[in-house]
Amino acid sequence: MDRIKLLVFVALLGLLALVPACKKDTSISAVPAITFDSISPNPAIKYRDSVLIVISYIDGDGDLGIDSADVKNLFVTDSRNQVVNQFRIPQLAPGGSKIAIQGNIDIVLPPQIFINDSDTTETATYSIYVVDRAGNKSNTVTTKPLTINL
Repeated sequence: MDRIKLLVFVALLGLLALVPACKKDTSISAVPAITFDSISPNPAIKYRDSVLIVISYIDGDGDLGIDSADVKNLFVTDSRNQVVNQFRIPQLAPGGSKIAIQGNIDIVLPPQIFINDSDTTETATYSIYVVDRAGNKSNTVTTKPLTINL
């Protein structure tokens, strides 16, 4: 009889250990968070090479991105002249859903120009942030330095 009680007790403990796994994970913030992944090519050739920046994102309520082509929600600032390039992230999760999403975003910058034409090489970094549909601004990340050659 004691062996049966012990088995029932162990089985109940096992079931209790599984209960937290069934709870919805609310530890992911509704404010989007981004990280810098890569920039290429590096070096880039002035006027010739488009620049690809890859960032990762995570958003706890899935409202990153929008279907309206007129709304810009991704911002890239060039360190050399503080010019801000604006892009649109398309809607990433179905409207009205409240699900955590994560993934990568590719940002393609047009071929780079020189700010100071007397140089044969320049270095630039780019600061990036995103804004979700609720107006929450993410953290800002900065790329590794990009060398732009003549």
